[in-house]
Amino acid sequence: MVPRPTDWTPLDGTVRLSEKSRILVDPRSRDARALSAGRAEFPGPARQDTEDLAERLRTEIEAVTGLAPSIGSDTAHAGPGDIVLALRDADRLGAEGYAFDSADGPVRIDAASTHGLYYGTRTLLQLLRATDPDGHRALPRARATDVPTQPVRMVHIDAARKYWSMPYLKNLIRRMGDQKLNTLLMHLSEAEGFRLYSPKFPGLADPAHSYSRADIEELKAFAARHHVQLTPGLEIPGHATAISDTFGIGFGDGPGACTAAHTHSHLTPDWIIDMTSEKAVEKTKEIVDEFAGWFDAPLFSIGAEEVPGQLANCPRVQDYLAKDPDVTTLGDLLNRYINTLDDVVTAHGSRTAVYNGSEHMTAPQQKVRGPVVFLTWEGTGSEPVIPGHDEIAIGPFYVTPNNYHHLYPNQPWMYDSWQPSTAADMLGSGLTNWADYNFWAEDGYFEQQMAGARAVLADRAWNGTATPDTLAGFRTRAALIGDPPGITAQPERPRVDDGRPSHHWTFDPAPYPSGWTYAGSPGNTLYAEDAAGDLAGSSYIINNPMPVADGVHGQAWRFDSDRDGVGFGGLDVAEPWTVSVWVRPSARTADQVLLSSSAGALKLQQYGTGRVGLTAYGKADHSFDYTLPLGTWTQLTWVATPGRTVLYADGERVGAVDASIPLPMRSVGTEKASLHGDLDDLRTWDEALSAEEVAGLD
Repeated sequence: MVPRPTDWTPLDGTVRLSEKSRILVDPRSRDARALSAGRAEFPGPARQDTEDLAERLRTEIEAVTGLAPSIGSDTAHAGPGDIVLALRDADRLGAEGYAFDSADGPVRIDAASTHGLYYGTRTLLQLLRATDPDGHRALPRARATDVPTQPVRMVHIDAARKYWSMPYLKNLIRRMGDQKLNTLLMHLSEAEGFRLYSPKFPGLADPAHSYSRADIEELKAFAARHHVQLTPGLEIPGHATAISDTFGIGFGDGPGACTAAHTHSHLTPDWIIDMTSEKAVEKTKEIVDEFAGWFDAPLFSIGAEEVPGQLANCPRVQDYLAKDPDVTTLGDLLNRYINTLDDVVTAHGSRTAVYNGSEHMTAPQQKVRGPVVFLTWEGTGSEPVIPGHDEIAIGPFYVTPNNYHHLYPNQPWMYDSWQPSTAADMLGSGLTNWADYNFWAEDGYFEQQMAGARAVLADRAWNGTATPDTLAGFRTRAALIGDPPGITAQPERPRVDDGRPSHHWTFDPAPYPSGWTYAGSPGNTLYAEDAAGDLAGSSYIINNPMPVADGVHGQAWRFDSDRDGVGFGGLDVAEPWTVSVWVRPSARTADQVLLSSSAGALKLQQYGTGRVGLTAYGKADHSFDYTLPLGTWTQLTWVATPGRTVLYADGERVGAVDASIPLPMRSVGTEKASLHGDLDDLRTWDEALSAEEVAGLD
């Protein structure tokens, strides 16, 4: 099972479900019950009653076994193969624990709340999926008392830089519930976008790429059935260009504005909301008040991280601090702003959460209030690091799959070494996704990056005891269990074989699409429009290509560093496929990557040979008998069919290798090796173009 039960006693034999099996709900257990009545208490209210849970379980059992048990209440006559659900006043089980007993015929699941009953049924369904591959109707006889190590087991997604589809979010919630993860934090505002649409704030969010009140209500109701608290996160006062630009409330607005010298070099002063402005403070209070009313989870995050220290040198800030007796430093100003918004959040019955960082700023007069929860991205997650505050550890579990940050959780460390803290002020742990420079990535790309670490976190945060096997063994068990019932298949991108490209990056100037805000200073985070498809790309915050005017067709991008790159966040495309690109190399280096993913790469200069090639990572490097000339434009075209790839230069065949790879669509370059030179008109096809078609490319 994932996660492993905290106390499991196996017994001899099995229990089989049959056509006669029933789901029996204890008559005294009809209503939802949670040990904590307050909204700000964890794990949050249990909003599913036992009748609804029983109906859902019947549907899920039918999906797994083909059986459709009847639902009744005659628990006194429960027999072999029946399933009994009962709520009990049992302090030992806490708000989410359950007792599981399949020793004597019926399968009995007891809990103190429907949170616990739900998790007990997850154990039942996983056992059916994993232990009886022929019919999925048998499960082992056993007894268990299963209580989580940590009360908050979180998945955090960047739903601000990237807009996630509703079907994906529902699949994510299903998977979270199955693995007993109970908190989905949707980070909904960033410098690049705001994803909650309210008519009260026209222009703040693009309705086509944000979530309406109706969307949030739908997600909340869906999450409640899977015992996941849908938790909102905004990002203020920093990371807030989308808000600042909409309302004119940034530090770069108005007379005596702060300048580029007062923020990070890759950003503008409007990246920070002006905390010295009464108008700005009131507007952010209005925003928090509006959207805090949309949610009912225990937490509401306001971000409050990474305010640039150089902002303290801005004359506007210095003048304000000199006049206001309650604030002496930039740290005071930030902490007071946090507390001001905390008043708004707590008025809605939730607790405020912030990312850590403010504790490092000098603040002699204003301290962040004690009830504010810190999402700590520093430290190992094994010990609390912010005295006086509850924490949720997120730092060791970052998934930021771009070539600039290149952050992936260390799953062997998580499984073999990490010890989840049981300290009273460590509420739990969270896997954190960030969509930097993958703003328009496919949902499936991020799911591919998150799934493995998410399962490990679910296992360790629920059961903090030493793991019984290796990570490889854990992965085998997780694969055996598979997905829970109800998962909808990810829509497959249709293969197009009409001779037209599926993607075409021209590298010509184009504005960010509707719903995304350009938050960088000039030359940073360039936009690569996809003129043929919907997989636009972005360069990074520091290492950026440079636009040059003398491309083959209009503008090109110049790459001059191994850290220069472009993030697409696409899923690899199986053979057959074609890629064509114009390149003008400027240097010979050890390794130059055109397109890459975790599985493979197309090489402009193959490691060890310097020739054009392709690589299947962990398997083999392949080189064509062709070396790109320096200083001149060449049109390269790879044409792949299963087991064979042909290379063309300027429309003429120049080589072939008896190997192929899925077309890598993650990015231009890797975290260590990009091209050196100019790039123009990068195109891909879902088919193998003929020699005649390649010769006719412009």
